[in-house]
Order: sequence, then structure tokens, then C-alpha cells
Amino acid sequence: MSIAIIGGGLAGCECALALARAGVASTVFEAKPARFSPAHVSPQLAELVCSNSLRSDEPVTAVGLLKVEMAALGSAVIAVARETAVPAGKALAVDRELFAAAMTARIEAEPLVTLTRQEIPTLDDPALTGFEAVVVAAGPLASESLAESLGAAIGGESLYFYDAIAPIVATDSVDMDKAFWASRWQEGEGDYCNCPLDQDEYKAFLAALLEARKVPSREFEKELHFEGCLPIETMAERGERTLTFGPMKPVGLTDPRTGRRPYAVVQLRPENAAKSTLNLVGFQTKLAYGEQERVFRLIPALHAAEFTRLGSIHRNTFVNAPKVLNDRLELVARPGVYLAGQITGVEGYVESAACGLWLGTQLGARIARGLNIAPPPVEAALGALLGHLRTPAKKFQPSNVNFGLTPPLEERMKKANRKMAYPERAAKAFAAWRSVSGL
Repeated sequence: MSIAIIGGGLAGCECALALARAGVASTVFEAKPARFSPAHVSPQLAELVCSNSLRSDEPVTAVGLLKVEMAALGSAVIAVARETAVPAGKALAVDRELFAAAMTARIEAEPLVTLTRQEIPTLDDPALTGFEAVVVAAGPLASESLAESLGAAIGGESLYFYDAIAPIVATDSVDMDKAFWASRWQEGEGDYCNCPLDQDEYKAFLAALLEARKVPSREFEKELHFEGCLPIETMAERGERTLTFGPMKPVGLTDPRTGRRPYAVVQLRPENAAKSTLNLVGFQTKLAYGEQERVFRLIPALHAAEFTRLGSIHRNTFVNAPKVLNDRLELVARPGVYLAGQITGVEGYVESAACGLWLGTQLGARIARGLNIAPPPVEAALGALLGHLRTPAKKFQPSNVNFGLTPPLEERMKKANRKMAYPERAAKAFAAWRSVSGL
């Protein structure tokens, strides 16, 4: 028996490799290089199209804890991320090219996985005939034809939102007389290149940002942004100081030239181990290309910046998971078809990979050993994330993993104590679940 997986992104690769560990064969159908989405540029699998950061690596955070749980289940994404990591303070960031190459190599080297470079435009494509099940892991940028086919299968319950990509600059084009290396709250040289602005510089930048020309949405699409990844100009429209409490917040940073905290700071994160390129953290944008160069060069340290990638905007497709999926991530309206990754309504690299990992793990156990594994408890990070997909909502929206998705703590305690109580409770619940699940 074999499983068809549509899409070779993070979720698709995790699913395929999890199935292989269970002894189940799969075929990964990847449209690249014949067809690229508006955000993809590399023929490699598991391409990271936005940031190169997998966010916090601290186990006391929800996403850090999710990494721990994924590693315990054999996650290839987490293993490869650690192999290709670049300095990023308390976050786990990767060299995106090395990461994608390593993930592609793992898929190509796995005997139980067949990689087929072919686009699957609909759920009724003849190429899917004969498979035990079909996994749609096409990501948030599924082709319009596949999205339409999926929408038809679930009765029009498909939704969408916009996601924006931040620009990348060449490191040697940053004016280091106007920037400094540091991580928040840490002494000495840190992992981020910081570009400070005084109050007048910030106001000039903000005015230009608000006046800049944006790429218009298509007439038939209503703009819906994920709150955790708003375009920089959208945040700026919410108030004069919004950015200084968001991506341009200066807290925990001291400019060594002045000995004081700047009025605002733009942080640049290395894209690779050599630190040859830098990502503008939190600067996802839908400004027109020419406007991006003009406006972002108003940041003093970037006055001569060479942009190796400009920001862009694209549509992200996801479904109303509580209505259309069962506990196994299977379409209620079309048994045998499963969804994995961001198309389910999880948000973020780690969450997408975790979704694919869980699907491959439980599907493999059911096919290979006849085991029906219950989802992890909602106290655990993975269980909380999957629980989000099962919780009906008047207006279902994608979500990152967070402790707000878990049940409230039984005991009332100070905030500092709660920070440790959530991960401690999660670790116990996850360990107990693993002991009875046969994993």
C-alpha cells in the first residue's frame, strides 16, 4: 500500500518521512520546477519562503516546547534545522538554502519515498488512482485549480488570507557606522544587526511608509491578514507608535555610540552562517518594489542598502478545519483525503511541519500496525495545536501554537510561575500520552 502526498513543503516532507519510519511507502508529488507559486524560487523541497527563523528555541515557550515534542516523535524538520542553524539569539534560525537542500536529500535518499516532479491540479487527477489515501500538503499557496477542487469537495468552506514576505539585504551594504550587533538584554556582540533611529528619523520614515504606493489586491479577493504577520505598512496605519511597540521596538538594546536606548530600532537577522545577507525582521510588506527601496533606505544604516530580495504579498489558502476535518485530519466529505500543514489552519513553519509529522505518524501506525492513536492531550503543545483545528469558531482563523490554546491552569499563581507551569504540565501530559500510545 502507498500514500500519495501532494506537495513537497515542510508538512509534505515530514509526513512522508514519518510514514517511512512506520514502514509505509509514499509518493510525493511536487509541482516545482515545472510550476512555481508566486513566492517560491527554488526547485528544492521544504523551501522557506518567508523568514528563515523557526522562532523561539526556549522550551518554556509554546513553540519551543513544540520543537521538543516533535523531536521526540522523530521530526526530520527539527533535526535538519539544527544541522543547518545560524546564530539567532534565543531563536532557531537556519541557512535556508542548506536547509532545503538537506531536506531534499533526505527525501531522495529514503527508499520508501518516491519523489515525482508533477503538478496535481485536482483531487480527481488520474495520477492519484490506486493509492491507499491522498494527503493534500500543498501549503498556503495551493494552485487555484487545486484550491477550487478542494473547495468543491468540502462544499465551499474554503477560506483564505494574505501573507507578506520581508525584504533581504546584503550585509556589506549596511552602513555599520550607523548600526551595531547585539541581542536584546545581552551584553557584547549579539546575533542581530540593529539599525537605530532617533525620533526625527523615525517620523520621517513613518510618513514615507504611510504615503508609499502599495500593490493592489485583485478585485475579486477581499484582503484578510493574519494578525501575527501583518504587513509593516498595515501596522503603521494603526498609530504613530505602533511600530515602536512592535517590530521596531528598542527595548533591551543600547546603542554603543550613545550609551542610550534608541527611539526605534530595525533588527536584521542573518540569513546564513556566513552572515552575507540579512532579513529585515518584522518588515513583511506589500509595498511596490520601487517604493520598498525608497522607503527602507530612509533607515539611516540602510541608506545604501543592496536588496537581494524585496518583499511581496500572496494569497494563503486554508480550510475551516473544525467543520471540514475529523480528528485524523481527514475530510469529512471525502474519506481517504487528508490535509496537512498550513492549509489546515495552523500558522508557521514549525506548526506546519508538526501537522505533517502528526498525520504521517498516526496514519502510518494505523496502516502498518492497526493502531488508532488518539491525538496528544490538549495540555501538550502539539495537542493544543491540533485542538485548535477541532474547536468550532464563528470566524475560524489560522493560529500559531500558544499556551492560550491549552486549558487554564487549575491553580492561580503569579505570572512568573505560570511561565514554568504551562511547559511543566505539558511535558508530563505528553510523556503520559506517549507511554500509552505505543509511540
